[in-house]
Amino acid sequence: MTDLTLTPAPLHRRHGSNIGQSLTRAEGALKVTGQAAYAADAHPAGMLHAVMRVATIANGRVASMDVAAAKAHPGVVAVMTPGNRPALAMDPDAKEHGFMFRLDLLQNDRVRYPGQAIAVVIADSLEAATEGAALLAPTYDEEAPLIGLDAGVPFVPPVVGAGAPAEASTGNLSGGLGEAAVRVEATYETPAQYHNPMEPHAIVAAWDGDTLSIDMPSQGMAMAIGRIAGLFGIDPAGIHIRSPFLGGGFGSKGMIAGPMVLGILAARLVGRPVKLVLRREHMYGPVSHRGQTRQDLRIGADADGRLTALGHHTRTVSSVFDDFFEPSSNTSQSVYAAGAIATSHDVVRVHAGTPGFMRAPGEASGSIALECAIDEAAYACGMDPLAFRLANYAEVDPLDGKPFSSKALRECYAQAAARFGWAGRPLQPRTMRDADGLLVGWGMGTAIFPALMFEGNARAVIRDDGRGMVEIGAHDMGQGAWTALAQIAADSLGLNLAETEFRSGSSDLPDAGIAGGSGHTATAGMAIHEAGAAVIAELAALAVDRADSPLYGAGNTGVVARNGRLHRRDDESRSESYAEILRRAGKAEVEGNGHAAADPASEAYSKHAHGAVFAEVKVDPDLGQVRATRLVGAFAAGRIINPRMVDSQLYGGMIWGVSFALHEAAVVDPRTGRVMNPNLGEYHIPVNADVPSLECIQVAEEDVHVNALGIKGVGEIGITGSAGAVANAVWHATGVRPRSFPIPIETLL
Repeated sequence: MTDLTLTPAPLHRRHGSNIGQSLTRAEGALKVTGQAAYAADAHPAGMLHAVMRVATIANGRVASMDVAAAKAHPGVVAVMTPGNRPALAMDPDAKEHGFMFRLDLLQNDRVRYPGQAIAVVIADSLEAATEGAALLAPTYDEEAPLIGLDAGVPFVPPVVGAGAPAEASTGNLSGGLGEAAVRVEATYETPAQYHNPMEPHAIVAAWDGDTLSIDMPSQGMAMAIGRIAGLFGIDPAGIHIRSPFLGGGFGSKGMIAGPMVLGILAARLVGRPVKLVLRREHMYGPVSHRGQTRQDLRIGADADGRLTALGHHTRTVSSVFDDFFEPSSNTSQSVYAAGAIATSHDVVRVHAGTPGFMRAPGEASGSIALECAIDEAAYACGMDPLAFRLANYAEVDPLDGKPFSSKALRECYAQAAARFGWAGRPLQPRTMRDADGLLVGWGMGTAIFPALMFEGNARAVIRDDGRGMVEIGAHDMGQGAWTALAQIAADSLGLNLAETEFRSGSSDLPDAGIAGGSGHTATAGMAIHEAGAAVIAELAALAVDRADSPLYGAGNTGVVARNGRLHRRDDESRSESYAEILRRAGKAEVEGNGHAAADPASEAYSKHAHGAVFAEVKVDPDLGQVRATRLVGAFAAGRIINPRMVDSQLYGGMIWGVSFALHEAAVVDPRTGRVMNPNLGEYHIPVNADVPSLECIQVAEEDVHVNALGIKGVGEIGITGSAGAVANAVWHATGVRPRSFPIPIETLL
């Protein structure tokens, strides 16, 4: 963002390296003073407001709409329907690659799910557009919808998640179950969950001929530009997206959603800038969600508590018109050593918006089922849950036999258990009470999430005043990417943070790839690291060949950058400042570019972050009311760039784990398919009173295989393990095994 200046707080001090410092957010002052401009804050001259009218049925056709009444309303400028929507260069139902989702862009009168946009009203005020949308009063030719996990005929999809096989196995599952001394078979159900970032999806779009300017929160600006360019048949170079700040995304803003394209279409229709902001209830349909699951776990163990078999089958849902399949079973592939492992999925199609990537897709829903089943198996074997997990510790990836690039899970178990006070936990449930007579339970879960990297680019500059600049079209969902990436940038240039200008959040900067899969810091960080190395090499080349430089003869690998100077590696007394080198060369600046991608050699390893979460709950024995009172998590995720930001990410994940176990579910009407709680009053998420005491331990871990910086990512691992730990604590408190989530109070009475 070229017009955004980030000012570090005065207490920020560099101590040897910028990386590793617990700095506060560089943009924090802008946010707390209201100066940080989010997408919906944009208000270009002549801007109009657009409001979607959405379907209230799940399946059928729009029979009529009173467009005349809406257009006659004061302030309404236009009503966009399938009859007058501007033409597109590409069918919104066409898909050119697997990461492209089908979009509802008023292509016809067909309704495929509740909440689908069926018209857009454009007016000179938000109020007029809202009232115009109400006046449309649509009627429908309704057809019976498919709803729930037993709708339709199940089928095995070709892939799940981001392209993983739907079925995988090693060993003989039936044989392993047959030889087991102890067997556990259990079925768990998880609900549909919907994205509820504080900032809903929003867009302000303005056309100038065939060029397009957009303010929009995005986790993947370059991907969005590609999709928009294809839909409108325009040059991607003519599209500019500004996305400096996001009020959360959690995966829903990774690929551009239909309502955002409707905002662009509305601007095209009226020839003026248009703002379209989703109301909270509009978030429950067209912008993806976590799909509902039913998971069957089959576990066998021998007399010593060692797993002979682990089977994990998931049934999930997708929409009737597109494909995304929650890969829950795949969580069981890399956690525990078992003689045989088999994971599989099948799917039914329902009349709902297409599911998609939602924080820890597959791992969040899969780990709660796996960790509950493992807890059941431990109890059936008469073993402490921690001892059972250690007895089945995987030294190599159980599914493919690859060595782990690094794995400090044992240290996570040990440190979290010690901090929690796990030793001496009674094995039997319903044996602990507090002074008020509430039942007390302790449970645990293992956390795991893959260490991913995508492709990204960055540009670095060193100027003749000795200062540096790094540019990258990265995304900050609120997690502190501005700060952490700036720390990497400063280190890559051998400068203090205050001497390094960091530009981000705009699509005219080098493409940083997508912010998802907990891979953004690794991807963007490595691109920045490479760009910094490139510009330092350019600078060194200007000095080592000059006889009048103290660095003469060192060679461009014989110098090291530190504190704004290049030093000879073999003689620290010989150095020269960046400014001196550039002034002598008569250059105002030098530039370097960096590109990051996963190293093919790293594919020889199984790459994951790991962790362990211990939870305490208290349950009212008369009312069944559950309160999570204490969580301790220890996580090993490679090199930590900013411990303060990492704590924040892990806390957020652990809180979402509490929400998964106790609070969060979309309530779907089994007759109409409509989400009956599409608001933050009835869709329960934890508020301050629901958040327990949290402790987070960052376990030191060095990984030389994942990437040169050793970064694994922390955005999603915190939710895994946490939900299972809470559920297992509820069992330990009550003696009742939770089978569905969030845990129904009535099952505990």
